[in-house]
Amino acid sequence: MSGCGCDSVCDAAAPDPRYRRALWTALVLNALMFGVELAASFAAQSVSLLADAVDFLGDAANYGVALFVLGLAPVWRSRTALWKGWLMVGYGVFVLGKSAWQGAAGIVPEPLIMGWVSLLALAVNLGVAALLYAHRQGDAQARSVWLCSRNDALGNLAVMGAAAGVWATAHGWPDIAVALVLAGLALSSGRSVIRHARRELREA
Repeated sequence: MSGCGCDSVCDAAAPDPRYRRALWTALVLNALMFGVELAASFAAQSVSLLADAVDFLGDAANYGVALFVLGLAPVWRSRTALWKGWLMVGYGVFVLGKSAWQGAAGIVPEPLIMGWVSLLALAVNLGVAALLYAHRQGDAQARSVWLCSRNDALGNLAVMGAAAGVWATAHGWPDIAVALVLAGLALSSGRSVIRHARRELREA
């Protein structure tokens, strides 16, 4: 590790204050939106909203972890990113299971609640993504944070589409379909972060 003989503080780069502020803002906004979407998902009986709410919770935790590892050695940031990649995969598996249960139960969600809440969530996630955009090409840790923010905005658009589909068809399948898309996005992004983190660990 650069000839210093350790893999801790001696390899750590000074944290960017702007990145730290962006992470704190993202953490607070995601924690608030988790509460909003969780309540809305139960009110609307929407699995896609529930999936998005769980994703907000996971992202709040991710931003907290990202703040914790700022200034640590690159090897520790890569290890944290590896853990976060597996967390994203776990989230995708959870959504797949929940979608199967929702489909078997034949539940039709409330589209108006889905639409309005997903619109609010989209505004929040676009703001967070804009804050983190400049840091998207960093190490695996920074990349995982950016991917989470990007996926959230895409997910909100998908939930809005699901709300329109439920309203137009009076069936729950658009809600299930969007939940499956969100699961696939989480699995794909998690795989990307895991691959990137493993490459960094091999090169450390």
